[in-house]
Amino acid sequence: MSDLPFGFSMPNDPDDESGRRSGDSGSGAGSGGPGGGGSGTPDGFPFGDPQQMANMLRQFADMMSAQPGPGPGGDQKSSSGVNWDMAKDVARQTVAQEGDPSVPASDYARVEEALRLADLWLDQATDLPSGVHTAQAWSRSEWIERTMDSWVQLCDPLTSKTVRSMGQNLPEEMRSVAGPLLGMIQQMGSMMVGRQAGQAVGELSREVVGTADIGLPLAGEGSAALLPSGVARFSEGLEVPEDEVRLYLAAREAAVHRLYSHVPWLRSHVSRLVSEYADGMSFDISGLEDRLGEIDLTNPEALQEVLGGAGSEGLLQPEDTPQQKAALARLETTLALIEGWVATVVSSAVSGRLPQADALAEATRRRRATGGPAEHTFAALVGLELRPRRLREASALWSALEEARGVEGRDAVWEHPDLMPTGDDLDDPQAFVRGGGGAFGDADFDISSLTGEAPGGKEGPAGDASGGAGSAEPGEDASGDDRDDRGEGA
Repeated sequence: MSDLPFGFSMPNDPDDESGRRSGDSGSGAGSGGPGGGGSGTPDGFPFGDPQQMANMLRQFADMMSAQPGPGPGGDQKSSSGVNWDMAKDVARQTVAQEGDPSVPASDYARVEEALRLADLWLDQATDLPSGVHTAQAWSRSEWIERTMDSWVQLCDPLTSKTVRSMGQNLPEEMRSVAGPLLGMIQQMGSMMVGRQAGQAVGELSREVVGTADIGLPLAGEGSAALLPSGVARFSEGLEVPEDEVRLYLAAREAAVHRLYSHVPWLRSHVSRLVSEYADGMSFDISGLEDRLGEIDLTNPEALQEVLGGAGSEGLLQPEDTPQQKAALARLETTLALIEGWVATVVSSAVSGRLPQADALAEATRRRRATGGPAEHTFAALVGLELRPRRLREASALWSALEEARGVEGRDAVWEHPDLMPTGDDLDDPQAFVRGGGGAFGDADFDISSLTGEAPGGKEGPAGDASGGAGSAEPGEDASGDDRDDRGEGA
């Protein structure tokens, strides 16, 4: 049982053997598998001997009752049943396997100094004021503890859809026959998803350098931090002094915090786009259906093994839908705009101060565009890659805006989501700068124009007007032009 994906074993049941003997009479433990009509198995019952089924359901109930429930001292679960406290424990266990010492005082002081200094440099590069309230150095375990709430908020729409699909998407005839098995499938599925999400976050902690690697401040606005172990790993092979690497990464960390601290709609906007992506997800459950038809469902261990492979072996394979593709295109555009702004601001802030700034910028851009092994693992298990696709185009757009309208005009675009560039604007930055790309033309970013009706007679709430980064352009291909660069890797 040590290799089972859920991290639990069946409880020792004193009645287990006697129950098994009573169900073995005339049929054998394995002869009454799905569709197996051995002696002692009533006609029309596809899942084996009813007595064995009863024993299995009783064992499962005992196992679930042994799990801590919600409340003080118990596991907290999302509305979908995904056990995120289990996920956090698994993530920490993943880190502990390699060792995770506390941050030495000397490293802590260097990180704190780098964050404060880099934040001062940013004052000359952006109109947005400082967003750093605390500057800290964390171990990987501390990163997991401080960022898990954000992972729950970000991933729960995706993991919830996966868990629900384990029962809801089965064919009607299978659901009517399975009966109590549906609840068991979803219960085991929620534990499996929680465990896999924890493994993914634990693996990801090996690659991150701070709280804002994915373009979102995972520890909340104002709580800036770097991981000395992550900074050292990032430095490998660059032939750049580690102090310089630390300052550059600190500038990126501080820039993300400035953006989110002074653009109040941005975090909820990203979360809404993730939820829209999850709403559009559809699963091909043929793999799960085939496996359930092959195994002996009276064997709880076999059922655990099937569900344990649901995420990693394609049993619940996401299918592309037009809604999902359109939501993904909008999300990728938003992430690219965030990353492009950060890259532009940081480049201006460190220019003339860090000799290897260009090399560090290129290394960072490639890292964000291609991702590392742990990031790919996370994407495979959770179902979403939080990476921008069009960094060069987004950076070019922000640079063109700054050249034409200055730093203040560039940063004023963030005042409302309906002023944000779209995927089409990334194709033609100069048109957007001239006022031809965006729902409001060259209106000098007059926020008052956003109250009431937007151009074309449509309502203009945050993120919903036709020109916003969070909405599809009329006539836009459902797949989104942002995915054209998926294979470029840079």
